Amino acid sequence: MNKNISFKSNPIEITDIKPSVLYDREVSYKEEDVVAPLLDALEQYKKAPSIGFHIPGHNRGNGVLERFEKLIGIDALCLDTTDEFDGLGTLHPSSGAIADAMKLASITYNSKRTFFITSGSTISNLAIAFGVVSPNDEIIIARNSHRSVLTGTMISGSNPTWLMPRLLEDWSIFGAIEADELEHQLNLKPNAKFVWVVNPTYEGMVSDIKKMAEICKKHNIPLIVDEAHGSLWNFSDELPTSALELGADAVVHSLHKTGGAMTQASMLHIAKNSKIDIHKIEHALKLLHTTSPSILLLASLDAARAHLSSKKGQALIKNAIENAKYFRREAKNIKNLSVLGEEDGVNYDVTKIFIKMEGLSGKRLETILELDFNIEIESASDIGVLILSNIGNTKEEFKYLIKALKEISIREYPDICHLEGKKYMPLMTPVTVMNPRDAYFAPKKLVKVEDAVGKISAEVIALCPPGISVLLPGEIIKEEHLPYLSDFSEIEVIDE
Repeated sequence: MNKNISFKSNPIEITDIKPSVLYDREVSYKEEDVVAPLLDALEQYKKAPSIGFHIPGHNRGNGVLERFEKLIGIDALCLDTTDEFDGLGTLHPSSGAIADAMKLASITYNSKRTFFITSGSTISNLAIAFGVVSPNDEIIIARNSHRSVLTGTMISGSNPTWLMPRLLEDWSIFGAIEADELEHQLNLKPNAKFVWVVNPTYEGMVSDIKKMAEICKKHNIPLIVDEAHGSLWNFSDELPTSALELGADAVVHSLHKTGGAMTQASMLHIAKNSKIDIHKIEHALKLLHTTSPSILLLASLDAARAHLSSKKGQALIKNAIENAKYFRREAKNIKNLSVLGEEDGVNYDVTKIFIKMEGLSGKRLETILELDFNIEIESASDIGVLILSNIGNTKEEFKYLIKALKEISIREYPDICHLEGKKYMPLMTPVTVMNPRDAYFAPKKLVKVEDAVGKISAEVIALCPPGISVLLPGEIIKEEHLPYLSDFSEIEVIDE
């Protein structure tokens, strides 16, 4: 439905925001013949209902609260099933339409094997750690990785060496990882078993993965890339090149983040020339993955792959890129507004737009956009806010966003912090004194946060977004951590 949004103070006239993309393009698309085997199987499942004496117990929506049925629709409930039924196939081991859908995804992404994940990229990352790493292995991991990557060190019992990205001081965020720094760390840790980095960063900063892959091959170790926020890269020459093409051994994609799949739907790719044992990854997924995978999530991955590969999907990606470029051009005319970009000496994904406004913290700007203009952005940090130009956004929406920011720039909003001194983006080099898994299972006690300085953390603290760890078990708690712990009254530490 069309939204009739207006400013709460000093309203500005704008046209209705249309939910359908491509409204601003004079292009007509006919329904395309896209190959989506799991969608085909699910359509057949819907057309041929049976009497079910199995999970899920609501039995095609007959056993749910009526309000819930009205909210999400009976069709969604009818399709809410798991694998094993009516020719849908199974996820572990893969068979039937599910196996066919994963094979098509593997062909699309040019991988040796692609796995469908219904528990988010978190499970992909944990499966890599569980399937590739052994206790006490030396590994090199980017510190700005998602907490699931770092939690993998506890599952594996490995000894991490932190690869610290470049710090963009003016923006208070992590930037790219320098390939030379990786080379340096590998020379210091000649027994390292593999390297694990995140690319792009949450804010869209891009590292030189090609050079990193070359360095890892020289040292004969695998390179794993958490490319969760880069699932569109395979489908446009205007976006950075995917790590799968640049020599990485394994790559994670969160199709639900930017690719159009449903929330929690993700893919894990093993590259064609990977040093990683696929069977170990498969066994790890069997242990960690749910035994009742949602067929809706699996089908949404099949649909997302088919859509992004289609003519219309390609146009939507181009539209997202053009909208981002439009915003960046228009933003230059807004007083006190800065957009992170080429002038800051960074490589970036154009669809990730990080901005800051002089006189306002990121959290304050986020609040103003939400409360005064009905605009929700991806996240806010100490300095700025992150805006995503998605395949589901229209140019009209970006025009409205530009008008909102212009209005904010000329009004005198007081910068009222939610909590004085609170921080949102941890940018510190950790001091690790214990193996993370040993620390997690060591005797521990609760102490007040203000009394924790100097003690050893026994828990994972990584708030989402962006999911970057403030503290991991085995790390010394420092005075600098306190502003990032303002949501906690107590913290677990090693009981020495």
